[in-house]
Order: sequence, then C-alpha cells, then structure tokens
Amino acid sequence: MNSLDKSKIDSFKNQFQGDVLSPDDPSYDDVRQIWNAMIDRKPGLIARCKLADDVVTAVNFARDNSLLVSVRGGGHNIAGNAVCDGGIMIDLSLLNQVHVDADKQIALVDPGCTLGDVDAATQKFGLATPVGINSTTGIAGLTLGGGFGWLSRKYGMTIDNLLSVNIVTADGRQLRASESENTDLFWGVRGGGGNFGIVTQFEFQLHPVGPKVLSGLMVFPYDQAKSIIKQFATFTQNAPDELSVWMVSRKAPPLPFLAEEVHGKEIVAFAICYVGNPEDGEKLIAPLRNFGTAYGEHIGVQPFVEWQQAFDPLLTPGARNYWKSHNFNHLSDEVIDAAIEYAGKLPSPHCEIFIASLGCATSRPAPESMAYSSRDANYVLNVHGRWETKEEDECCIEWAREFFAKTKPFASGGAYINFLTEDEADRTESAYGPTYSRLQQLKNKYDPTNLFRMNQNIKPF
Repeated sequence: MNSLDKSKIDSFKNQFQGDVLSPDDPSYDDVRQIWNAMIDRKPGLIARCKLADDVVTAVNFARDNSLLVSVRGGGHNIAGNAVCDGGIMIDLSLLNQVHVDADKQIALVDPGCTLGDVDAATQKFGLATPVGINSTTGIAGLTLGGGFGWLSRKYGMTIDNLLSVNIVTADGRQLRASESENTDLFWGVRGGGGNFGIVTQFEFQLHPVGPKVLSGLMVFPYDQAKSIIKQFATFTQNAPDELSVWMVSRKAPPLPFLAEEVHGKEIVAFAICYVGNPEDGEKLIAPLRNFGTAYGEHIGVQPFVEWQQAFDPLLTPGARNYWKSHNFNHLSDEVIDAAIEYAGKLPSPHCEIFIASLGCATSRPAPESMAYSSRDANYVLNVHGRWETKEEDECCIEWAREFFAKTKPFASGGAYINFLTEDEADRTESAYGPTYSRLQQLKNKYDPTNLFRMNQNIKPF
C-alpha cells in the first residue's frame, strides 16, 4: 500500500460510515478470503460499505491517494479480482437487500447480494430473472460480465433483463444509467465488467417462473459418452426456449439415487430445467432417456430455489480452481472427441467439463446492442479445474490448458469474461470482439486513469 500517514487514514475512517479494517484487525483475514483458494492477496485496507455514500467516500479516498482498488461483491470471480495486494478492497457484501415490486415485476438489488438472495426474494412472488447456477455467486460480478443460467434460453442473459443501475464513477459521481439516462454508460455496464465504476444498485425485469419447475439429473456411463454427447448436440439445436439441457462430464459424486459402486466413476450427466407446464416438459425430455442406458436419474417437480442450489455442494469455497472456456456455434465431432478424451483423464475427482446450451433468447439481441457481443454462442464450454492442494496445481492447470488448446480451432471466437482466469488478460480484446473499440472510448470518458483495473481490464487510450 502507498505510504499514508495516520491522519489521512483517520480522516477517511471519520467520513466512512461502514467499517474500515487494517491487517491487524481480528476479522481482516476472514473478510479478505474469497471463493478461489488459489488467490491469497492482502489489501492494505478493507472498506466495508454500509451505504452507497460509503462507496463514494472510498473511491475518492483511493483516487486522491493513488491506491490500487479492488471491488468485492460476492468474491466468487475465478480470477480473484475482488482482492488486491497492498491497495484498498471496497467490500460491498454488507449491501445485500432485495426489494421486489411484484405488480411491476421488477427488483431492486444491492451489489452485495448473492444469487440465492435474489432468488429467495423474487420467488416469494413466483418471479425470477435469469442468473447463474450457483446460489453463492455474487449478483454484481455475474451481471456485469453478462450472466446466464437455466432461464436464459427463455428470457435471455442477465444483462438482457437489466433495466438500470446506480453507479459511482472514478470521479466520485453517483449516476443512474438506463436506456434513457447516461445511455452510453448503460451500454457499457451490460457486459463490460467493473471497468466503468462501482454499481450500488441494479434494477431487473422479472418474469413468472415456478415457484416449482421440472428439473433434475440424468446420469449415464462414460463408455457411452460419444453417442450421448452427439445426440445432446442434435437435441439442443431444436429444443424449445423453455427447456435447458446442459452436459457435464466428471467423476460421479455420491448422489443418493446412484448405486454406491457408481460413486467416483467417470460419468456423463444431463442437468435439465424446464420453465413451463411440467407435463409438457416430461414429454419433451422423454427422448433423452433413450440416448443410452442410464445409471439413474432424479427428475421431478421441485422448488426453483432448490434447483438453483443443487450444485452448491460441488462449488464450495476453499478449493483451488482454474478454468478455461470457449464459445461454440455448434459442437463438432472434434470438440466432442476432445471432451471425451480429457474427461477420461481427469486429474482430480473435483474436475469437470461442462457444456451449457444457450441460443434462443440469448441470441436475439444484436451483437453490438450492448458491450457483451457473443450472441452467436449457442454453447459455452467450461473446463473446470478444481482440486484441494497446492501440489496438484501443475497437473490440473496443464490438463485444462491442453484441452483448451485442442478445442480452440473449433471455437466461434469471443469469450465469456466471467470465466477468464487471472492469466488471460491477453484474451480481453478478443473476448469483446466488435465492441472493444467502443468500450475503450467509454473507458477513456469515465475512467481515463484506469482506477478500476482489477478486472478483465479495458485499458484507456
């Protein structure tokens, strides 16, 4: 941290209504910890905001004292951008309220909320907006990078349902951005990450969902993988908007509906969610059962909030994580063969390869209508390296990189920035594709000194 005299820090604390932690505070280590255990950084100060005005105070203090800034929402980002070394972490996790207007079908969401917070509040009224698939993920980072999940084929990406934001810019101004106010900034925050400021409130469009949906898992033997994944690729091209089927290949966790001898074996699984009449959904998913001879399945009508938490046990904090990701227009034989090859040599029982099927509503906005431009991504493949000890780092990272390299020739270009790791800064420009030059102009306007650079950074001119 830049050397600051005690009087400046004391002055900041006096203006700041939240809590300011230094390394000698008892709670400092707990607060600085984030989801990915590979990231172990130590900020000079942690500013735990309780009000939007606290964000302004912290931004002004950081800018005026040339401090490195990181911003923590849920702390779930794979690259670990929520925490910096030596600078100031602006922690939003105490700002965690959701206000739902059921009549207007909108939600006002604070930046420290998790997806679980949002789902719990909106589902009380049988409403939801498309978010991710792990309830402990932070809504802020997910949204600013794009956001997709089980509802996206029907209702689009998270950013497609964003109506407005309140945001603090690098000069300390509090602005509202929407389709009618500061429209350039609103264009940029929908996919541009945290490059243009710190959002202090999100306004989302909600849709009737559930509160119960048809959802669950089908689990097949790994030796049937090629046939199953090829059929998955064909099936998902023509599936209706209401139906999401994702493919996961990994070692079987100890799921209660699987025989004990299957636990720990390589499997291919379908994760299924149908947003509509469950009887219609049952008819639609029936053909999936004929793709192979399943080890078992657990599919039924359950609360949407429970389905949103179904994968939480596989994504708990404290493990070491490294991801590599590609977008695809379609799944070629070469990609399927590579997925089978690398799923057959998982370096850790926690590693997995998943393919999310998108398209439908996610592909309908024009590519340059907002910062996120990869509207041709019908499939997002994520190589999820996950393991427990530092000694496993090399083999797990190498496995992910090799698979990524082997499938790169068949990818459609672009990238989902929320899946980019800390060593992939060179992919940022290609991730944005046709919108990158406009994003640079916007960065030049709102953050010309690059105060907000702990992100997939768009550098000003």
